[in-house]
Amino acid sequence: MAPKTMVLCAAALVCFQTAAPAGRAFIAGADFSDLAFFESQGVSYKDGGQVKDGLEILKSHGVNCVRLRLFTSSAAQAAADPYNYINNTAYTVPLAVRVKHAGLLLSLDFHYSDTWADPQHQAMPAAWKDLDFPRLLQQMYLYNSNTIATFAAAGAMPDFVQVGNEVTPGMLWPVGRLRRDDETSWSRLGQLMKAAVRGIEDAAGARRPGIIIHIDRGADWPATQWFFDHLNAQDVPYDIIGESYYSFFHGPPASLSNCLNRAAARYNKPIMVAEDAFPWTNACPARWTSRLYGFPPTINSQAGFVAAVGEIVKNLPHQLGAGFFYWGAEYQAVDGVQEAGYNTSSFFDFNGNVLPVVDAVGAMAGGRVSSPLVERRSLEPIRN
Repeated sequence: MAPKTMVLCAAALVCFQTAAPAGRAFIAGADFSDLAFFESQGVSYKDGGQVKDGLEILKSHGVNCVRLRLFTSSAAQAAADPYNYINNTAYTVPLAVRVKHAGLLLSLDFHYSDTWADPQHQAMPAAWKDLDFPRLLQQMYLYNSNTIATFAAAGAMPDFVQVGNEVTPGMLWPVGRLRRDDETSWSRLGQLMKAAVRGIEDAAGARRPGIIIHIDRGADWPATQWFFDHLNAQDVPYDIIGESYYSFFHGPPASLSNCLNRAAARYNKPIMVAEDAFPWTNACPARWTSRLYGFPPTINSQAGFVAAVGEIVKNLPHQLGAGFFYWGAEYQAVDGVQEAGYNTSSFFDFNGNVLPVVDAVGAMAGGRVSSPLVERRSLEPIRN
């Protein structure tokens, strides 16, 4: 690592741990959706060479929240292609129960698809594809309500819920697909999201989770403004703006800072980085390495980069920085599973040992924020 980069990393860590505004706890989270899948493939998780439960490792290093994605896939789809379809209710509820038993907060990420939903893929669930729009709205209400009730009955009431995953282009294509300057498409998306939120609220009652709207433009202010200006015009109720930010896809940290600061000033809403990752080894995909912006792909730089991103979120005006989630934290290489290189940016090295990046994330929880959402919460998970 170049000396300049070492100084930058060290400075980021120091600033990150000392800049702590008063208020409630900052969400210091990790997406651990495939923990049970990787365990089923013989993967183990270690801390200092000792095999431990992966969730115990997160908790012991200060991480306070786990995000789990949720697909609408059938049992047959999950059995035929586990990596791409396993994250359905039958799989995710027991994992959510483990999260709660570990004393961690839970964020549930609805994909509204049988498989991955992202800016390139927002496929309608196969079982919903023949529904007309009124029946699709009813299905969104019932699916969200029934799902939240199922998690609550199992003792795993979510503390936060994402209404869709990276929904910049809409969801439930083609019905909910957004088209620029097409207000009809925005009206459809708004109605679908409001039906989802009503279902969540009705099932949760007084234990209503925080509602996150998550897009993929953390370093793109014009696109962020376009999306949330139009979304707010639809009167969709939500609590937190969530942004994905990967430097190797989205650009330098300065662009993230610009985007989030402008969003805080314009919308006065709590804001989180809902996804982030950084490689700890140069065995990562080659296309990533040219867009790391002064942080080489090393173990120390991984921790330093994450600390720098966290500092950006925590320093947002009016204490609106609400949290941070690291994506693919549980990944480890498994033969025959196409992981797109994310085993090289996880929390664990090639031997399954936890890396210092977990402490960079855990250190974020030591800071405090006083956003309108987080003020009404504590570090204690919602209990049934």
